[in-house]
Amino acid sequence: MTLAGTLCTATAYAGAHAVPPAGAGLVLPEPSGHHPVGRATVHLEDEGRPDPWVPAADRELMVSLWYPAVRPSDTPAPYMTPEESKQYVEANELDLSPDLFSTVATHSTVDAEPAKARGGLPLVVLSPGFGMPRATLTGLAEELASRGYAVAGTGHNYEADGISFPGGRTTACIACENTDYPKVGAVRAEDISFVLDELTAERPAWKYGALVDTDRIAMVGHSAGGFSTIPAMLRDPRIKAGVNMDGNFRFPNDTPLQRPVMMLGKPSHVPAGPDPTWDETWTELTGWKRWLSIDDTEHLSFTDLAPLAKQLGIPLQRLDGDRSDAITRAYVAAFLDTHLRGRKTPLMDGPSARFPEVRFHQR
Repeated sequence: MTLAGTLCTATAYAGAHAVPPAGAGLVLPEPSGHHPVGRATVHLEDEGRPDPWVPAADRELMVSLWYPAVRPSDTPAPYMTPEESKQYVEANELDLSPDLFSTVATHSTVDAEPAKARGGLPLVVLSPGFGMPRATLTGLAEELASRGYAVAGTGHNYEADGISFPGGRTTACIACENTDYPKVGAVRAEDISFVLDELTAERPAWKYGALVDTDRIAMVGHSAGGFSTIPAMLRDPRIKAGVNMDGNFRFPNDTPLQRPVMMLGKPSHVPAGPDPTWDETWTELTGWKRWLSIDDTEHLSFTDLAPLAKQLGIPLQRLDGDRSDAITRAYVAAFLDTHLRGRKTPLMDGPSARFPEVRFHQR
């Protein structure tokens, strides 16, 4: 479902269209970890690799890096650029101010000094939904960074409604004009391998790349970014674990994968549900695996849009937007703590009284 369609549906939950009071600003929920959060941005160019959507140009990516910091810097990190916000609002035909998403307050600061960690920082690569800017997973990124993870949010060029590059250029979602989902999965798998190459090189693209522990890398994605975790993991053994947040598995489900995977979805993503790709993929997951659904959520409930839409007075789902955001953060963090840090995390063992909305499934 498109964002515009979701927001139209959301009026059933809101009762009537509402707007924030004059002077009120949108704010992401605060991260719960004890580290301040820094954020850097890097521009990557895969020289010699033609862009799959615009073959006349080399493939380019924008990557946001969130990380635990020693202390905040003096510069708050923006959510989106004004041009990214404008493209996103206009492409989705939203009845919102074009610059709205450039004014969202985050909880990270630009280029803060990173905190060092014994053994290095485990790395989580984030991949957003199709057509969605990488900024829409900022809340989850800040949460993980506050807990001691380095997080790389990947902007897949020409696959989002608005990606700003150095020099003021902002690209649109060319791939949205003729969607080829299996191709999207293959392209993103190659993108993620390139991002890992650049972040872990002898001369890393991020000046603090040496802090990353290359033996502890995971991928988490929403929608298209979620189903792309499997082809990315099959392509690149450096990715030790993966999370798909409500993405239909739009690729051939015919190769077993023995590394840990969590499937986290809305209520319709259940065994024998309307999307058979989850059942098909489940059978190919031969290692540690979990299949969870969250009551009263929708497709975009796993992004920042859940708490932000609540603040706008147009909730995306029946479940409170802050609650759905907190559940997503808690279960993704528990999965990563289990598989990148080797910690005992009871949330992964089965149903929890803390989160009765979360259901565990077996085929």
